[in-house]
Formats: sequence, structure tokens, C-alpha cells
Amino acid sequence: MPRLLVSPLSSLVDVLQTHDPSHLVSLLSPEHMIETPAGFPAARHLKLGVNDIVDTSAGPAPPGRAHIEALLEFSRGWDGERPLLIHCWAGISRSMASAFTVLCDRLGPDLEIEIAQAMRRRAPHAQPNRLLVRHADDALGRQGKMLAALNTMAPPLLLEEGTTTDFPLVGL
Repeated sequence: MPRLLVSPLSSLVDVLQTHDPSHLVSLLSPEHMIETPAGFPAARHLKLGVNDIVDTSAGPAPPGRAHIEALLEFSRGWDGERPLLIHCWAGISRSMASAFTVLCDRLGPDLEIEIAQAMRRRAPHAQPNRLLVRHADDALGRQGKMLAALNTMAPPLLLEEGTTTDFPLVGL
């Protein structure tokens, strides 16, 4: 069954060894971007140098449409045979927004609320970056449905770092 994994950077090595993903997405600030882990194919590692900010004037390297387009192109090349691992610094915001994007793309339109609520059930700590989601909503032509779906999520459990979370692409 195809599944996405979301983790913080601190769990990356363990998740790579335990779950053997075929594809890896790293969302870190440009100055903290990691090298492709030893033994992992560089062609299957997408590095998105983006800061976790929701206001484009709040600092350098804000999430942009190009980041979402790269994520969508990359994830559409994933065959689902082995997991797709998405990580950011804490596994709470950028990576959860990216997982939400991939899930919405893979599962199709009009399921945004169900996907957001399933994300909350599986990841009480999830707080998807709203600027990334806004760009994803636009790129996928969802006319505000993805952002509106985030508003249906209960408030997140406030943690400094999330835990590794598994999102199957069926039976959310």
C-alpha cells in the first residue's frame, strides 16, 4: 500500500533504516540543507531550501510556488511501491504541508477536509505551513479548499518536535 512518512530531521537516519523509503524530500532552510544521506540515490532526494515562514516579508527563502511545483513533479514520479519520506526540521509545519499537498494531489479533489481531519487524527502535532498550502491550493486549482480544510483541523498539540507519522494513501 502506498504511504507517506513524515518525520523530523532528528529521526531521519532511523526512518531511512526502518522503513526503506524509495524517495526523500527535505524541507530545510537553505543554510541548514543536508547532503543526500549515504547510500540513498541523489536522484530520488528532493531538496527544497525554504524557511518555515508564512509571510513573504518575514525573512529570506519563504515558501513559493516553485517549491510546490517541484514537490508535485517529484511526488508524481514516485511509484508508491516503497514509502515516500518527507522531513523538515521538526516534522510539524513544512513537512506536514508537503504531505497534505501530496495527499490532496494523489487522492483527488473534494477530499481536502477528510484529508486534513485524518492528518489531525494521525498527527495531533501537525501544523501545516499555510503559505506552502496556499501555493499548493493554487497549483492544484482547489480554489481555496485546501486552506479552508486546514481551518477544520482542531488546534495542534504544541510540541517542539513531532514524531514520525505514517499516512497511507487509502483508508485515511
